[in-house]
Amino acid sequence: MNCYYSNLIEGHNTHPIDIDRALRADYSTNAAKRALQLEARAHIEVQTMLDGGPETAPPGLAGPATSSAFIQALQSEFCRRLPDDLLWVENPDTGDRARIVPGELRLRHVKIGRHVPVSPGAVPRFLARFEAAYRAPELGRIDRVVAVPAAHHRLLWIHPFLDGNGRVARLVSHAMLRETGVGTSLWSVSRGLARSVTDYKRAVMAADEPRRNDVDGRGALSEAALTEFCEFFLRVCVDQVEFMASVLEPATLLGRIEAWLGDEIRAGTLHPRSSAIIREAFQMGSIDRGRVPTITGLGERQARNVLSKLIERGVLSSASHRAPVRLLFPGALAERWFPNLYPGLT
Repeated sequence: MNCYYSNLIEGHNTHPIDIDRALRADYSTNAAKRALQLEARAHIEVQTMLDGGPETAPPGLAGPATSSAFIQALQSEFCRRLPDDLLWVENPDTGDRARIVPGELRLRHVKIGRHVPVSPGAVPRFLARFEAAYRAPELGRIDRVVAVPAAHHRLLWIHPFLDGNGRVARLVSHAMLRETGVGTSLWSVSRGLARSVTDYKRAVMAADEPRRNDVDGRGALSEAALTEFCEFFLRVCVDQVEFMASVLEPATLLGRIEAWLGDEIRAGTLHPRSSAIIREAFQMGSIDRGRVPTITGLGERQARNVLSKLIERGVLSSASHRAPVRLLFPGALAERWFPNLYPGLT
């Protein structure tokens, strides 16, 4: 979900089913579609590193999310997974093309709409100041939460890379929210930003503006506009937490899954005892294969066949043919199991 909506903000609309296929290395024969699938897979692989914590992350991603080393490693890990077609940027005024080097800070002057980011030579200095201002251990918990949207805007304003700054900034925000203890992989600020993308971009541009008068902060940029951006961003966060809490509420989620199972059972595509296996997996987290006959009340061979069919449908998974099975949430069933998660898909 985070991947789908973050890329959608950049104008790359990769259907969740195609993202699901990319995770199984099932790529389209259409070159453009395949490139977007690879981009989506790159995003998910990098976020998986962040969600695994510093113990499993590569060295560059083990440090604080506001450090220059982290930000460069994040962009590098993302870009080095991209196909060559997505590693080029073109100047709309001159037509000149430049190749993106993974992890390399910007060496050219750029312009994004009306905003002219800092000069290439100043980027390292501004990133050092960024780290000093938003270093989490130096802040109280409330300030650490407020720092997330402020840092999000300031990183976009610095624009440290030739390309990928939006996705990097959203992943940095994801990592910062996790560092504060209020962010998890169960909700995505990108979904809310994408659903209010016009307001998001307008708020970003407003916070790019110089201060409005002598009481509008002490720096070069408008403090009032930055405050408005932070309030917008945090309202989006609260909205997404509330939305995901509603769709993940155990009783209603299980009800939607069982409604889908009922349709499949009536259609003859799944065995009637499939629901007992799914309910157990949902409630317990995983099931030892040896318990499936007891759960279903079927003989060993028939129980094994019922289990295999659920694995084939992608709703259960197992590390091996002997390992326990656990519940999956396949992209193809997102609209049935999680209504409005991906609204407007065709």
